[in-house]
Amino acid sequence: MKLIFAGTSEFAAVSLEALFAADFELALVLAPPDRPAGRGLRLRPSAVKVLAGRRGLPLAQPPNLRDPAILEQLRGTGAAAMVVAAYGLILPATVLAIPARGCLNVHASLLPRWRGAAPIERALLAGDRETGITIMQMDAGLDTGAILLQEKIAITSDDTAQTLHDRLAQLGASSIVRALREQLPPRAQDDSAATYAEKISKAEAVIDWSKSGADICRQIRAFNPRPGAATTLNGEPLKIWCAHTVSGGAGIPGTIGEAGVQGMVVATGGDAICITKLQKAGGKPLAAAAFLAGTTVAPGTRLGA
Repeated sequence: MKLIFAGTSEFAAVSLEALFAADFELALVLAPPDRPAGRGLRLRPSAVKVLAGRRGLPLAQPPNLRDPAILEQLRGTGAAAMVVAAYGLILPATVLAIPARGCLNVHASLLPRWRGAAPIERALLAGDRETGITIMQMDAGLDTGAILLQEKIAITSDDTAQTLHDRLAQLGASSIVRALREQLPPRAQDDSAATYAEKISKAEAVIDWSKSGADICRQIRAFNPRPGAATTLNGEPLKIWCAHTVSGGAGIPGTIGEAGVQGMVVATGGDAICITKLQKAGGKPLAAAAFLAGTTVAPGTRLGA
């Protein structure tokens, strides 16, 4: 089967690699234009562009999909279907209508739950016990199309956005291969059950120590690796990478009760948390023992004060 593939991130690249390995004919790969990144703001190619180059696949990087030239190029491929995974550009109706089998999206949630840009982080923040992959027949709405296939996975107590991303990327890759090989009957989504996964902002990553320990731990996991759950220590920025709840630890929220090789115990609006990995501004993420070896933290110090 001849395909067009559109994607950007590592999540998308895993699906592209699976389609290549499964011997689908990839007539064209779409990736966004290279973007400035890093301190030097040098142009950096996306993961999908890098993989397309490695595999010798034809590539286009249009800034949008409304230009007549790109529409003609898409039509000229004769592709039976278009696969979209974490692409970032809106597909207009003219593009959706080009492939005979339509456009299939690899979405990292169990639609209609968590439509939108950040389904992995939102599932973790909400304390969901499971998530999964939906292969969806795209329409003009935001993740509103008919469902072709869903596969579930459990969210574990130590999953971060990164670990969950990596597992879902693999599941998405196998799911899109299956969806293309099989004739799966579409079923409509229940719009009344829909939730929206709004894009993550840095402001959301700032820890509110008056929340419960469980809520704060979910926040830490959801924002690992980006943008990192944030607070301050003695007025200086601090990121928290790993923590777990512990019983007790009553006190003013944000107050450090004890700090040792096992971690820093901090009071919250509920059970305390024990921070086991953290990072100063300009430093590297460190285990609590290594951090405390170079930083004096007295009991009674308040984080975020």
